Amino acid sequence: MSVTLVRETTLWDAGARLVAGVDEVGRGALAGPVSVGVAVLTRCTTWPRGLADSKELSPKAREALAMVIPDFGVGRAVGHASAAEIDEHGIVAALRLAGMRAFACLASDGIVPDAILLDGRHDWLTPPAADLFSDEAEAAAIAPVTMVVKGDRLCASIAAASIVAKVERDALMREAHAGHPQYGWEDNKGYGAAGHMAALRELGPSPLHRVSWKLPEQVGASF
Repeated sequence: MSVTLVRETTLWDAGARLVAGVDEVGRGALAGPVSVGVAVLTRCTTWPRGLADSKELSPKAREALAMVIPDFGVGRAVGHASAAEIDEHGIVAALRLAGMRAFACLASDGIVPDAILLDGRHDWLTPPAADLFSDEAEAAAIAPVTMVVKGDRLCASIAAASIVAKVERDALMREAHAGHPQYGWEDNKGYGAAGHMAALRELGPSPLHRVSWKLPEQVGASF
């Protein structure tokens, strides 16, 4: 399945000048942040060669594309919410917080999208009426959101967002690995790989684990 600009073009034709693709990375991990990537495009007809859903690409291919994606469109940003913020607010609010941080970064450079394409079925990005992070939401000036199921496989802007988010979060987890090598984050990036689970059973969680989640208990317990 190849990405296209069909959905972006529909929004451009409807009057949007800047269209943002949005995707998240790290939602299902046991440790580390959740990260939200945003790629903002003005009307165009091409995209970087090899652009695809980040999950379908090798690390080398993702990193190569992340180098050229800034030349595709008008801006890109990645926002993060920490494990502690996930524990405090829950994953949906943490996703929104990470997204708001990415949009606030773009807004600081004068880039404010007119429309947003969000991967998935559930709009976790649009703030509810009384949101915990309403100040950041107002600062980021969130545009109307259109959901796209499997958007990271279909939309060039969402695929680009998935790649920049994945590359940046992977780099953060490699850095975190240096302080906590026993959990194998350099390879598993905080997800529930066998070695990671075994380390949790033996050692318990680190400060970067999401302790509100169902983590393996220490020696003698089953997951």
